[in-house]
Amino acid sequence: MSTPDCLFCKIVAKAIPAKIVLENDHVLAFEDIRPMAPTHALVIPKKHIVGIHDATPEDAAVLGQVLLAARDAAEKLGLGEGGYRLVINQGDDAGQSVLHLHCHVLGGRPMAWPPG
Repeated sequence: MSTPDCLFCKIVAKAIPAKIVLENDHVLAFEDIRPMAPTHALVIPKKHIVGIHDATPEDAAVLGQVLLAARDAAEKLGLGEGGYRLVINQGDDAGQSVLHLHCHVLGGRPMAWPPG
């Protein structure tokens, strides 16, 4: 279920502190320690999944939980009215720095398009 050397698994296990935004049985949302926007949170499944490319059909429910929790975290952080961006990076070329699936919730400023 978890990987002992995974930073995010350690946060789920409460072995590393985090500013938790919300939590349920399936996911954990917390503030990013290196924010890329005025408001920046991460939403992770409690189950260790390396990335979206590694998700299986059996992970469909938890993937849905991640997206719903991202919406709820955005609302809780005051981003619901003005808007926000959700980002899931996959692999080195996309900038995935922690090998545990995570969804960035970014807001608090206008976002440019295209993003990269």
